Amino acid sequence: MADDTQRIEQEIAQAREELATTLDQLAERANPQRIAEDAKGKAIAFVQKPQVKYTLIGVAGLTVVLVVRAVVKR
Repeated sequence: MADDTQRIEQEIAQAREELATTLDQLAERANPQRIAEDAKGKAIAFVQKPQVKYTLIGVAGLTVVLVVRAVVKR
C-alpha cells in the first residue's frame, strides 16, 4: 500500500511538471510581442523576394510618374 501511495505521488508530481511546462509553452506562444515579431519577420521575408521587391519598385515608380504628371497638368 505504501508503494502505491508513493507511485501515485510521483505520478502527480510528474503530471504537475508536465502541466507547468505546457503552460509555459502556451504563454510563450500567446505572447503578443513574439507574435508581432514573427509577423514582421514573415512580412519582411515576403517583401524581399525578388518578384515582390521589383513589382513594388515598379508600382512606386509608376505612382511617382502619375503624381508628377497630375501636378504638372494643373
